[in-house]
Amino acid sequence: MEQLKKKKAFGGPEGPVVLVIMDGVGIGKNPDSDYVKIANTPNLDWLRENAVYAEVKAHGVAVGLPDDGDMGNSEVGHNAIGCGRVFAQGAALVGKAIKSGSMFEGDVWKELVSNVNEKGSALHFIGLFSDGNVHSNINHLEAMLLKAKEQGVKKARIHPLIDGRDVPPTSVLEYVERFDKFLDGINADGSVDYCVASGGGRMNITMDRYDADWSMVDRGWKAHVKAEGRKFATMKEAVETFRAEKPGILDQDLPAFIIERDGAPVGPIVDGDSVIFFNFRGDRSLEITKAFEADEITEFNRGPKPDVIYAGMMQYDGDLGVPEKYLVTPPAIDRTMSEYLSNSGVKQFAISETQKYGHVTYFFNGNNSGKFATETWKEIPSDVCPFEDAPRMKADEITQAVVDAIKGGEYKFIRLNFPNGDMVGHTGNFAAVKVAVEAVDEGVGKIMEAIRETNGIMVCSADHGNSDDMCELDKKTGTLKLDDEGKCKPKTAHSLNPVPAIVYDPSGVAKARKADVADPGIANLAATCITLLGYEPPADYTPSIVEVG
Repeated sequence: MEQLKKKKAFGGPEGPVVLVIMDGVGIGKNPDSDYVKIANTPNLDWLRENAVYAEVKAHGVAVGLPDDGDMGNSEVGHNAIGCGRVFAQGAALVGKAIKSGSMFEGDVWKELVSNVNEKGSALHFIGLFSDGNVHSNINHLEAMLLKAKEQGVKKARIHPLIDGRDVPPTSVLEYVERFDKFLDGINADGSVDYCVASGGGRMNITMDRYDADWSMVDRGWKAHVKAEGRKFATMKEAVETFRAEKPGILDQDLPAFIIERDGAPVGPIVDGDSVIFFNFRGDRSLEITKAFEADEITEFNRGPKPDVIYAGMMQYDGDLGVPEKYLVTPPAIDRTMSEYLSNSGVKQFAISETQKYGHVTYFFNGNNSGKFATETWKEIPSDVCPFEDAPRMKADEITQAVVDAIKGGEYKFIRLNFPNGDMVGHTGNFAAVKVAVEAVDEGVGKIMEAIRETNGIMVCSADHGNSDDMCELDKKTGTLKLDDEGKCKPKTAHSLNPVPAIVYDPSGVAKARKADVADPGIANLAATCITLLGYEPPADYTPSIVEVG
């Protein structure tokens, strides 16, 4: 790949260009729901009034999702920021593969189905149980079950991971009612036996990421594979029982449950079965995939691994080849900003804490787990506790490492992710979210100081919104939805709001000014950073939001 061309009129700042990604910090529409606005943020307030400021899209088609009703997420957001272009992403790719039938014509689907048909065994589906369209979509699950019946699969077992993060926090029974009706229909002629076998909340079982808490995978394995756990007759009974025992519990935190029939679990995963993990997003799919695929595993006491055929909805890590079998091929993202900068000899530093480390490295580099030649990566271990209990997370440690890197002078491009606005935003704890956003603002302020000292430039933005939209709003009026006590109902999902895009050039060397860019999105940030480094962005990148020189 060719190097970037240097600009003639502007050769870049004396100090580094620093890209600050404030995860989950968007621009809210209702000031009573916008905890970015409610928080004390003197640095972001100052930047909005005094720096080059724009609002850019971070959801829907701007990040490769099917339509603008789809909320953005950290994976597609970092893909877009890092590669400077928009690629069709998970939900869109899977939807297209199902609609066209190409998924069912592929060798992996055929192998999964023929295996259970030949052996008279069960086809299992594990995945996030909602239409949030961030990790999965229940429509995909239902389409696969219909096709399985059409192709002769007699026994299917479903292991729902309850959402409450990408959809309203206590909405699971709406999905249970819908799915029960679906199962009643598919089972009506008596030719098949399809039912729910186990499940639990997504933040309690199975869907850990970045090796943060393997006990979640352990609990999921016991439920899905071994059918060990608390038994219930139906999923609805399990949810209602857990809610009665712990009033106020969120869907995402519900314990594991097992469904039994005639005194025995209906669906342990055993030798000869086929298993599909139907999440299309990779970060929370890798650990359960490892549990099914690795010959040896040390992270938890797995016990004997059942001899099954396992497949993911997509390939979750192309470099590592994980999983070995998958139903839909992920987008091939090439020519990322990191690769261009590396080929041009620009030394780069990437940092976050564990919860978003993969985003600022793997996803930022186009789903590539290897470093480019001039890159240094640093991971700050995240706390293993509920995020509302420590809402500052590792913002202070990340900030200090970035300030040291800025002042050290080794790196010309530095990128970081503050996870607070997203991870704490998902808890629905308003007081904790306020603290989280304020921690990010403090970090931004200290980075600004270091930028001033070194004559650098800061670009400050986000991958999507979350903390800016903490209450459920009436879709027609935009007003708060209130519960029976008159309190607003917490919203734990990402927002559909724009995010800020700020360029802070205290020395004025770039003479940065807002460019006339139609309908900008976060994909425009790559060209923006390349421009501020004194290079010409690749011709097919979405354009810079600033002009220089």
